[in-house]
Amino acid sequence: MPTGKARTKSTPTTRTASTESAAPKLPSWNGSLLKSKAWKALGTRAKVAKASDLRTLFAKDKKRGATFTAEALGIRLDYSKNVFDSATLKLLFTLAKERKVTAKRDAMFRGEKINMMEDRAVLHVALRAPKGSVIKVDGVDVVPAVHEVLGRMEGFAKKIRARKWLGFTGKPIKNIVNIGIGGSDLGPVMAFEALKSFSDRGLTMRFVSNVDGNDFFEATQDLNAEETLFVVSSKTFTTLETMTNARTAREWSLKTLKDPKSVARHFVAVSTNAEKVAEFGIDTANMFGFWDWVGGRYSMDSAIGLSTMIAVGPKHFAELLAGFHEMDEHFRTTPAEHNLPMLLALVGIWNRNFRQHATVAVLPYCHYLHRFSAYLQQLEMESNGKQTQLDGSPVAWDTCPAIWGEPGTNGQHAFYQMIHQGTSPVPCDFILFEKPVHDLGAHQDMLASNVLAQTEALAFGKTRGEVLAEGVPAWLAPHKTFPGNRPTNLLLCTALSPRMLGKLIALYEHKVFVQGAIWNVNSFDQWGVELGKVLANRIIPEVSSSAAPKLAHDSSTNAAIGHYRKARGRAN
Repeated sequence: MPTGKARTKSTPTTRTASTESAAPKLPSWNGSLLKSKAWKALGTRAKVAKASDLRTLFAKDKKRGATFTAEALGIRLDYSKNVFDSATLKLLFTLAKERKVTAKRDAMFRGEKINMMEDRAVLHVALRAPKGSVIKVDGVDVVPAVHEVLGRMEGFAKKIRARKWLGFTGKPIKNIVNIGIGGSDLGPVMAFEALKSFSDRGLTMRFVSNVDGNDFFEATQDLNAEETLFVVSSKTFTTLETMTNARTAREWSLKTLKDPKSVARHFVAVSTNAEKVAEFGIDTANMFGFWDWVGGRYSMDSAIGLSTMIAVGPKHFAELLAGFHEMDEHFRTTPAEHNLPMLLALVGIWNRNFRQHATVAVLPYCHYLHRFSAYLQQLEMESNGKQTQLDGSPVAWDTCPAIWGEPGTNGQHAFYQMIHQGTSPVPCDFILFEKPVHDLGAHQDMLASNVLAQTEALAFGKTRGEVLAEGVPAWLAPHKTFPGNRPTNLLLCTALSPRMLGKLIALYEHKVFVQGAIWNVNSFDQWGVELGKVLANRIIPEVSSSAAPKLAHDSSTNAAIGHYRKARGRAN
């Protein structure tokens, strides 16, 4: 059984959260997915689909390309090149109803504490809510606080962009180095790269995340400390990698500036821990906060986006937020049959759970989105890479596929061979813009031709008969045959802009939500990242101390520690 084998402008709205302070209760929709009538029926449909192919499906339905297409907010989603029919899609909609996806969605938008494991609301949607909206958590409207922080970010960004923020020696700041990791790095760097054409080219923007010292070295080796500002992003101001890099940044800065008082002019914090921020030497007046209902991978439109706002300016950042909000409202109000996040999610459920496809490639045909797939890796895999249901019982179906990808056309000369002729089909999301950011003649038409050709080739392939008809020798024909029947989605968007980027990110955020709701996992915690951190903190003194440590790991880890210590000239 294909169940994974144990593996537009809107008016302001008012939403109010539950204020119960008791321990979180499991929702009434926590029943087993395997008992779902639609899930069982989809299993039956999957057996039928094994004998289906896209050539036949398109031949039978001349209007298939229009039937399985939805359009909203300047995004046209063509999901017709997936191996299913109308009956299957109807069952997927029924599955979403059975799993009460819309009720869970509405609970999120109301500010209810749907992150039950941490007793928190999940309100990244509040980060882009317009002034006048009312979204309450524990009876408190959070929207004014969001806009207060946005206002402070705007004031600070304007000073930097006007070269009115002066460093300790009186020189204007021209270099911005964002220090973070995970959501506090992937979001800002992805957005900066995506919107580079909208940025102030007189500013040098760098991003440091890796605790590998080479990352920091390369980000700073050609910068003047007198003109460099560090944005240190850590909610607790204790994140190991971020604070290691922050301390190295302070040492680097003080080598030139000497006076510890200079830290206040060359460092700002995105954090909620005022005590730690002040202890570091940062003026808490230059601390930009956010809230526990903002998850790291959903935080790029919070104060975590400060470096983005500095780069592109407050006006473009506001456009980014407007795009997020437009997709939020589309997701919140649009029927499932025309709802872009819902459709993308349900197609993904079909491919993951009933077609057993273990990965998804996200392939933006736009150079500026070269970090978009990496951003989605964290968004999807940290959210839904779970093996435990809300009630603590193990899942008995596959959850998040592996997300990967690179921009086209580069990927065509790297891994498309496997996508076309490999033994494991890979569903692909192709992203194309109708208009280029920079129109250089034939380039965009060539880019578009490649996208359309790839989706056609993956869907329909090339039969042995077609190959032989071209005069290819029989012995060579198998090597030039393409099986086709490889699923793809095509997202055809008007043009890359701050607003469009916001829409695309929110589209995938809500796709993740829908899939997590169906799989009955908590998409908003990430305990899986904790164990490695705990063990690393234990091992740090064992590898760095001058005295030989007493080791109590497994034999492999003990031997590796000993080998490393010897290589570093330390006693064993």
